[in-house]
Amino acid sequence: MSRSFEEALINRRSYYAIKNETPISDLEIEHIVHTAVKHVPSAFNSQSARLVLLLGDNHRKLWGIVKDTLKKMLSSEAYAQSEAKIDGCFSCGYGTVLFFEDDSVVKGLQDAFPAYATNFPVWSMHTSAMHQLAVWTMLEDAGLGASLQHYNPIIDEEVAATWHLPASWKLVAQMPFGSPAGEPGPKEFQTLETRVKVFK
Repeated sequence: MSRSFEEALINRRSYYAIKNETPISDLEIEHIVHTAVKHVPSAFNSQSARLVLLLGDNHRKLWGIVKDTLKKMLSSEAYAQSEAKIDGCFSCGYGTVLFFEDDSVVKGLQDAFPAYATNFPVWSMHTSAMHQLAVWTMLEDAGLGASLQHYNPIIDEEVAATWHLPASWKLVAQMPFGSPAGEPGPKEFQTLETRVKVFK
C-alpha cells in the first residue's frame, strides 16, 4: 500500500481475527523484519534488538509451546478459555515475530557507562518497543493484521531451547500475524487535552 507515515500509524490496529494467509511473499515479510532491525534507533546506537521470524510449522510450534506451558499452570476451565483464544486468534495466523533484547549488550553498556547503569535496561525496553511498533505498522501497511502478546517469561526457556537461541536473548513480546479475517474492534481515545500540553 502507498500510505504516508501518519496514515500508516492511524491504520495500525490489533487484529485478533486472522487467518493462515498473506497478501505478500515470505521474502517481503523478511524484508519488513530486516528493515526494522537495521533502521529503528536504539540508545547509544546499541542495536540490542533481536528478532526471530517464525513461519509455517515453526509458527505453529510456538503456540503449541504456549498451550503446553499454560496447561501445566491453569485449571481445566481456565485452560480451555486460553486454548480457544490461542487457536482462534494467534496460532491460526500465518506467522509470528518474536522480539528479544540482548542482555549481553545491555550489560556491556552498563559496564562501559556506569553513571547510566540503571537506565540501560529501561532504554533497552524503549528500543524493543520501537521495533515492535515499526514491524506492526509495516505489517499492517502490507495488508496483514497483527497483535502484540506477552507469554514471556513462562515460555522463555522452551523457546530458547527449541530454536537454539543465545542465553543472553531476553524474550520481550510475541506478534502473531496473518491476513485479516475480520475487522478490529472499536477503539476508544482519551481526550488529547488530558494527554498533551503545549506551551508557546
